[in-house]
Amino acid sequence: MIKKILANLNFSEKEIEIYLAMISLDQATASMISKESNINRTSVYDVLELLIKKGLVSKVKKTTKTYFYALPPDKLIDYLEREKREHDKELDLQKEKIKKIMPELISLQNIHSKNKPKVKFFEGEKGMREAYEDSLTAISPILAYANVEEMHKGLPNFFPEYYARRAKAGIHIKAIIPQNTLSKQRAQKNSEEMRTTKFLPSEKMTFTPEINIYNNKILIASWKEKMAIIIESKELADLQRMIFDLVWGNLR
Repeated sequence: MIKKILANLNFSEKEIEIYLAMISLDQATASMISKESNINRTSVYDVLELLIKKGLVSKVKKTTKTYFYALPPDKLIDYLEREKREHDKELDLQKEKIKKIMPELISLQNIHSKNKPKVKFFEGEKGMREAYEDSLTAISPILAYANVEEMHKGLPNFFPEYYARRAKAGIHIKAIIPQNTLSKQRAQKNSEEMRTTKFLPSEKMTFTPEINIYNNKILIASWKEKMAIIIESKELADLQRMIFDLVWGNLR
């Protein structure tokens, strides 16, 4: 168990054998450590230097001989703390390097994806909430086909709070909705929730998915399949806006 844990701490096999030998020997010369660990003396010297650098071994000279001894085992904790600090410092340096080249990376991405639609998939309730959070980036009114009953069944504890945050952000929404009880009830809050609605002409005309059109994006949410898709494409978004405006203009 001890050897396995030390190996997981990136100790080499020779480091493990020599370190454990030194703990049992207390103070010892390189020759004594070589004999106890079954590792040749030349290798012992090399490994001892590594263990000294790790702060786990020290040495003292007595007359003509040099003795090595293992520091208390709790020094392993100090070693790990130093390793963690060094690791964190290295990560911070790498982050700074990445930040410096980020503009160049983004420009390369834009060159190759300028006219390419981007598609993101979201699954489950958590994923769908994440998809709707993106709609709060809208810089003009959101155009929506929405069935409030299906939305509230799909994410029952999300939408009232979402409506409030959308309104607070000053994002208006125009929604085409079917005639059902919850949709009609929600329409009574249109003013405070910054929403304009138009109902489909017949109660028989209904749908379950939702579509939001905003910025250069189209959000499509399937409440039955618990999944959402965001397509980022100016061409497709412009077409959907035109279709929405045609439907909107023919509704009362």
